[in-house]
Amino acid sequence: MADARSTAEPEYTDADFQMVRRIAKQEAGIFIPDSKSTLVYSRVSRRVRESGMESFHAYLNYVQSPSGRAEMEKLVCALTTNVTSFFRERPHFVHMEQNVMPALAAKLRSGGRGRIWSAACSTGPEPWSIAMSVLSAFPEAASYDMRILATDINSNVVAQAAAGTYVASETDGISTTQKNQFMQADDRGNLTFVGNIRSLPVFKVLNLNADWPMRGQFAVIFCRNVVIYFDEPTRERLWGRLADKLESGGFLYVGHSEKVANPRQCGLEQVAPTIYRKAS
Repeated sequence: MADARSTAEPEYTDADFQMVRRIAKQEAGIFIPDSKSTLVYSRVSRRVRESGMESFHAYLNYVQSPSGRAEMEKLVCALTTNVTSFFRERPHFVHMEQNVMPALAAKLRSGGRGRIWSAACSTGPEPWSIAMSVLSAFPEAASYDMRILATDINSNVVAQAAAGTYVASETDGISTTQKNQFMQADDRGNLTFVGNIRSLPVFKVLNLNADWPMRGQFAVIFCRNVVIYFDEPTRERLWGRLADKLESGGFLYVGHSEKVANPRQCGLEQVAPTIYRKAS
């Protein structure tokens, strides 16, 4: 006789919810409020079932064991939402083209380097949008020392981003002119970034609340719609670390529902509701 529990919903207790909260905070700085118990169940129960576990308790013990590290990453990814689109919050890209790229192009032409960071790149629309903006403002950028670092905690979405292939419905934010210039369609209607634009983004897995290996600073950092997952102390530490990674006069773009609470303490000045500049 088959085990009746094999098709049953996994056992889930408040103690399990509290353990998920502790793991999320410890592993990724993610803050889960008390009101999100049902949401946690809906997102994590699939991982529990696919791992062959009969309870959250067994699953959570497993992910914290040495053999469960790969599953731990999947758990953290299940607790976050990868909502993204091309040229999301378009004023940021307009601002970058008009206020950053002229000086950055001059710097590149004189032998300097240009670095932009997409700090939560998800499946890639943000860094590829940055690359299109860079090339629209400075078409020769790929011939110079210009790079866009694109990072995310989720290795699966980083791999998707690096592939640079999207179904047509995902590319609505890209103009026809840009599609013709930067992308190529296959026989299934998927669009892939091709040509010199591919030399600009570099994709890496990175936990924003762990150590950062990057040595240099950035002219621009996009860190949008990610600190909403963090508690206030974690947010403040992250804003300070991001400010330290900006060049003098560099810009930080944040999400439409986000705000740097104490910009001056970070050496930042707010120049628009979601745009901050590193003080010179």
